[in-house]
Amino acid sequence: MTEILATAPSGEQIELVHGDQRAVVVEVGGGLRSYAVAGGELLDGYSADEMCTSGRGQLLLPWPNRLEDGRYEFGGRSHQLPLTESDARNAIHGLVRWSTWRLAEREPHRVVLEHTLHPQPGYPFALALVLEYTLSDGGLQVRTTATNVGADPCPYGCGFHPYLTLGTPTIDSLTLEVPGQTVIRSDARGLPVSATPVDGTEYDFRSAREIGSTKVDNTFADLDRDAGGLVRAHLRDPAGGGALTLWADASYGYLVVFTGDALPNVNRRSVAVEPMTCPPNAFRSGEALILLAPGDSTTGAWGLVASLPR
Repeated sequence: MTEILATAPSGEQIELVHGDQRAVVVEVGGGLRSYAVAGGELLDGYSADEMCTSGRGQLLLPWPNRLEDGRYEFGGRSHQLPLTESDARNAIHGLVRWSTWRLAEREPHRVVLEHTLHPQPGYPFALALVLEYTLSDGGLQVRTTATNVGADPCPYGCGFHPYLTLGTPTIDSLTLEVPGQTVIRSDARGLPVSATPVDGTEYDFRSAREIGSTKVDNTFADLDRDAGGLVRAHLRDPAGGGALTLWADASYGYLVVFTGDALPNVNRRSVAVEPMTCPPNAFRSGEALILLAPGDSTTGAWGLVASLPR
């Protein structure tokens, strides 16, 4: 009898190594399953024999976060997407999280994956997608390029969903710095209802402060950037456990911060800091939505830099 070998739920495991850094990228969704420095895991990921849960390390496109009722208007037509967050009647986190990605290039420290998003009900547009992960002395960089290879203009947005950890039992003792001037509040369905200055609110993380018991599941906008156009969010352990910085280039105008309180498998063990090119519900609101004409491309990059005790 021929032995049938079980396939890992996330498909092929692609390990990248550079110095004391190690990352694992997966075939399913092109996601980032693991990132470790000097043996310390910095992502709250999942094992090779598990299916990804709670969006861990996943790529979110052609829209990130939630789309109300899965319905939107574009090009004079009404489109209806499957309600993938059925309880809240939303379409959530795009169409590529569970798709197979092709290995295009591979080096010990770098991998390039490709995927073609074909027209389908609710999104009758075609995108050629290229996803590049690179480890270097400067840490981890993730670069995404989308090209409209269809005959019609299309709407587009992109995001990523890493959960950050410094190895503490909870995030409560860690400090967080997110340079967002505006916080977007959501309703019970996770849809945006208001945008207000963070000044004077519990969501003011412009200067590093202890997370404590603060519950966060919000989008931050009006992000302060350095001279090179990068926004940087910092997670630090005041007890000497090091620090982790997430940076994103100018294409990412929003950061979602999520402490995972409602998820039993997260529950403040880690904090998601999610770079997004547009806010939730952008296919309906049009806010920061990227419009790609046939043949047009858009590229964005983000990354992680660790500073750990030796």
